[in-house]
Amino acid sequence: MREFLEDAHQHRDDGYGRAQRQLKENLPRRFYKEVGVGSVGDGFAVTLDGKTPRTPGQKPVIVPHRPIAETMAAEWARQGEMIDPEHMPTVRLINSAIEAGDDRVPALRAEVVKYAANDLLLYRADSPQSLVDEQEKHWDAALVKLARHFGIGFQPTVGIIHQPQPKPTLDRLTGAVADIGLIESVAMVSLVGITGSGLLVIAHRERLLTPDEVWAAAHVDEDHNIRLWGAVDEATTRRAKKRVDYEAALRVLEAIRA
Repeated sequence: MREFLEDAHQHRDDGYGRAQRQLKENLPRRFYKEVGVGSVGDGFAVTLDGKTPRTPGQKPVIVPHRPIAETMAAEWARQGEMIDPEHMPTVRLINSAIEAGDDRVPALRAEVVKYAANDLLLYRADSPQSLVDEQEKHWDAALVKLARHFGIGFQPTVGIIHQPQPKPTLDRLTGAVADIGLIESVAMVSLVGITGSGLLVIAHRERLLTPDEVWAAAHVDEDHNIRLWGAVDEATTRRAKKRVDYEAALRVLEAIRA
């Protein structure tokens, strides 16, 4: 499961050193002129000069919701002389889902719950007080909303020593994601990888937190360090790339839920 998550985010986490330059040099040339969206059976697909694109594993890219296909089409249309997957976050996400296949859905659901059981929100700093206050402000608010919504309890701890969560809590969270399908589960795992939190992703799915509230809660520690020491260019670039993938996954989820 970890390998799938890392593969889904390999482009997002690339640096800008020699490996990145080599990647740029080896980009494929644009091979199509017209981009469209068409119906394929019960689904929808991008058309590139009338042909349906395929995943790297040669599986046809067909999705159940037209808005997702339209978003992918827009990413294909924005490509210039070269095709840069880094600027196609929705295409990469959907390709990952199709390559994974329906057989991986139970494992993907379990990954979300696994993160929630050892969640970012449950392991707190004991100092400095300014960081403690920020964690309490953002993380306690999320935990309270989840606890009230599901009728469960959490056991946060200070430090990094593992703190098991109550079994009824984990059972309830497992049930909360039991109905998610392939594309939604891949999008949620993508958000878990970006935020480091299964609880924040579940809270967003249940409409308990807005996307901006999830983003702020996921970056409490990072934002605290920025206030203390200032921003670092490389970290700022990496965060901007994460935000692009974050918003792409959110758009996919909204298209499914609509």
